[in-house]
Amino acid sequence: MTAPDGGERPAVLVNLLWCVPGRVGGSEEYLVRQLLGLAELDGGDRGAGWRPTVAMARGLAGAHPELAERLPWVEPHFGSDSRLRRIVGESTWLRTHANDVALVHHGGGTAPLRAHRPYVLTIHDLQFRTYPEYFTRLKRAYLGAAIPRSVRHAAVVAVPSDYVRRSVIEAYGADPDRVMVVPHGIEPTLVTHVTPEGDLRTRYRLGDGPVVVYPAVTHPHKNHAFLLDLMARHWTDPDLRLVLTGGTGLGDVAVAACTDPRVCRLGRVPEADRNGLLAMARAMVFPSRYEGFGAPLIEAMTLGAPVVAADTTCMPQIVGDAGLVLPLDAGAWAGALDEVDRRREELVAAGHRRATDFTSAASGRALADVYARALGLS
Repeated sequence: MTAPDGGERPAVLVNLLWCVPGRVGGSEEYLVRQLLGLAELDGGDRGAGWRPTVAMARGLAGAHPELAERLPWVEPHFGSDSRLRRIVGESTWLRTHANDVALVHHGGGTAPLRAHRPYVLTIHDLQFRTYPEYFTRLKRAYLGAAIPRSVRHAAVVAVPSDYVRRSVIEAYGADPDRVMVVPHGIEPTLVTHVTPEGDLRTRYRLGDGPVVVYPAVTHPHKNHAFLLDLMARHWTDPDLRLVLTGGTGLGDVAVAACTDPRVCRLGRVPEADRNGLLAMARAMVFPSRYEGFGAPLIEAMTLGAPVVAADTTCMPQIVGDAGLVLPLDAGAWAGALDEVDRRREELVAAGHRRATDFTSAASGRALADVYARALGLS
């Protein structure tokens, strides 16, 4: 592939063997979107010309056909549903495919013991250090050993936000010049894949009243119980619906036990339905205790939903003045929906402006900068 400057871009192999479709949360969308952003760069755009080969977990190409169409890819003979099988595959099958490349990009936070060098390492977050109780003893031990070693040998560590960048530098003493932010990017087609509001109200029996949406797997740190308490004690409008989308996680007990008929648990929904729910929402609420980035914040802004988020980890930086950022206190959130109603036009406009900083193309350019730094080209 010829770059705009007339030179050839070095060959890169991206390791997505860890990325089992539908099993790894927002990190799946994060890597897919930045690779799509990289692929869409052309002409004189900074970063154009990189066409990495993507080593996809089995099933990932089918889940993201647009990625399979835009970039060359390979798929192993083994599945990645077993962590042990995947780790062995990274040291054997993947290493064979890395023989003829200049750089390997490990997207899942760790690199194999005998990793091809140089390599780029993406770290999505360090939640296991902040909330170790949300992880099994075995996984804590694995991450506690593998991540520091992987960081130490990486040419560049890519992270989704300044918050994670600071966390990596402080936790592992990483060279700040080797830890670079690749922000989450939202594809421009997001606003065109939107199910009409009327269809959604009928399909999911949402009634005619206001809808508040929380798109998140029921992991403990997502803090669904906080919203259920707000519905019970403060958000008592009988016509209000709290819509929960996303899969089942380790914190599912509280949600499963909820008997409030105004809480509508939809589980995983098609992308167009998810977008439509955000577009029709009175607000997108996000009381998470921990986020490396929080892509739904930008998705909501793009689709015109006012954002109400917790003031934890990266979220104040991501939201800025484009939404309400509140402490995780029921009293602080009690009147949030009324404030959203008063400031709706202002918040929607600010959200649209903020979202322009987080495009897939911008994410792709940042990834290209990481590759260039790792190879000593910048």
